[in-house]
Amino acid sequence: MNEKNDVYNKEYIPSIIKWGRITNLLGVALAFAPILVCTFVFGLRPSGKAILTGFLLIASMEGVFWIVEPISYFSVLGIPGTYMSFLSGNISNLRLPVALATQEAAEVEIGSEKGTVISAIGIGVSVILNVVVLTVGVILGSTVLSMIPQEIVSALTNIVPALFGALMAQQVVSSTKNGIIALLIAVVTIGAYYKGLFSWVPGGDGYFLIIIICVFGTILLGRMLASRNMQKEEK
Repeated sequence: MNEKNDVYNKEYIPSIIKWGRITNLLGVALAFAPILVCTFVFGLRPSGKAILTGFLLIASMEGVFWIVEPISYFSVLGIPGTYMSFLSGNISNLRLPVALATQEAAEVEIGSEKGTVISAIGIGVSVILNVVVLTVGVILGSTVLSMIPQEIVSALTNIVPALFGALMAQQVVSSTKNGIIALLIAVVTIGAYYKGLFSWVPGGDGYFLIIIICVFGTILLGRMLASRNMQKEEK
């Protein structure tokens, strides 16, 4: 066991971090490629004010997710899964459910060393299948969709809520107390939002506070319950 731990900590994870940084930084560089082409090939150069305005507009809507998503997803995805997921995208509706499902199927503890390896395998397979399905979809997408009844096409918009509902149910079954607490936090927070209690937040209606409170609230209470259980076991 010690030998396996040494391989995991001294070889596997350092190698993952090395290549994860390289591939993600390469992905960042490639993301700016269209901008560079528009600037230096086509001569399209917006003013600094326009760029700053656009950045602030996006940051005001999405900035909170830059912090919340890595923190909230990391414990399930693990280090390798985090690098792959944030490079490939579709985290909440594909990579996260795959990571949870594979760890549950393999009967390993979520967030453990074994869970991290299993999660990486599942996410890697999902990326490959995703590319294959997208390729087929791009080629045959319009033809296939035209053959599907409109009722089914409309129902596809409920895929993400259904996935999150299934994930929530799975967690409630495995840890009933934590699941109930998380559900109560979400219900109270959403109720506060619709009551207008977050309207004081500048630049919007405070919708992003729902995510922040639910994520960090469940993390805090989860740690408190885990610490309490450990203290009971020690006694």
